[in-house]
Amino acid sequence: MVGSVDSRRLVAALREPETVRGLNATQWNALIAVARAEQLIGTLAWRLEGLELPPAAAHILADARASAEQGRTAALWEAEMARRALAPAEVPLILLKGTAFVAAGLSAGQGRHIGDLDILVPRADMPRAETAILGAGWEWVKPDPYDDAYYRQWMHELPPLIHRERDRMIDVHHTVLPLTARITPDAAAMVADSVALENGMRVLCPNDMLCHAAAHLFADGDLAGGLRNLWDIHCLIGEYGCTGLAERAERHGLGKAMARAGRLTHHLFGTEVPVAWQRISASDRWFLRRLLSRDGWGRCNAKAVEFVFYVRGHMLRMPPAMLARHLWTKFRKGYRPVG
Repeated sequence: MVGSVDSRRLVAALREPETVRGLNATQWNALIAVARAEQLIGTLAWRLEGLELPPAAAHILADARASAEQGRTAALWEAEMARRALAPAEVPLILLKGTAFVAAGLSAGQGRHIGDLDILVPRADMPRAETAILGAGWEWVKPDPYDDAYYRQWMHELPPLIHRERDRMIDVHHTVLPLTARITPDAAAMVADSVALENGMRVLCPNDMLCHAAAHLFADGDLAGGLRNLWDIHCLIGEYGCTGLAERAERHGLGKAMARAGRLTHHLFGTEVPVAWQRISASDRWFLRRLLSRDGWGRCNAKAVEFVFYVRGHMLRMPPAMLARHLWTKFRKGYRPVG
């Protein structure tokens, strides 16, 4: 069976909460450790709410639910602050990822960990958006001429910004994958087809939410936090279904990524997906090894696989020659990878 027993126990608990009945103290410790490492502790707490649990586990999960609710409130407030900053400049605010889920009241937002505020604005509006955000109290996280030039020429977002008083970060995107990536989603279509909320903000249409989640998981990065993103996809498909999803994914160049997401959610969580997405491929097993690599302490126990996906993530982001130049420049400036 692919993956660690501890990671699979988390998957089972999310899929069928009743499976936690009968766990011993060691197994509970491992389940909670893996859930924390995958930033799924709030989601797990929400899924297990109402079950009769050991007192110690029940206390930890109650704290996790309270923390998730506090995070939800903070995320919505930060989104409102961004809306107020951008409104005078007449820049539309399209929420992405976790904040979008909670703002739209989606099941994917229940208990979800939310970090930075991620927003999408039309590329033509980026100068006005930048001016408005800076004027409202956000500032550059780490001003550096090379990083600034790199982000502006090659990335899909402004350099990271943090609010000087609230200590909250915002990522201002004009598309959903780096400009150097092999795949170039149709950001203009995402903006045009976004959906208005009652509070004046917007979110991506359902199929674009799913395409963005698949892009973030399989076409950008090393699959860190992959189970959380896969659970997002499971919830979104459960809420919206798959009608027109394959066609929309192809429009964005994300057909393969979306199909893999469908196969893996079906395999792990029993998600209802088209028949063509129900059979795991040989290459999917490598992704499963990466996604299910936590031991009972929450540590990755497949370091070689983790490294392969780390390299893969960089290769997806830019061509080899550009990647070599970029890494050499960062090395000379004193940057070292964490870990």
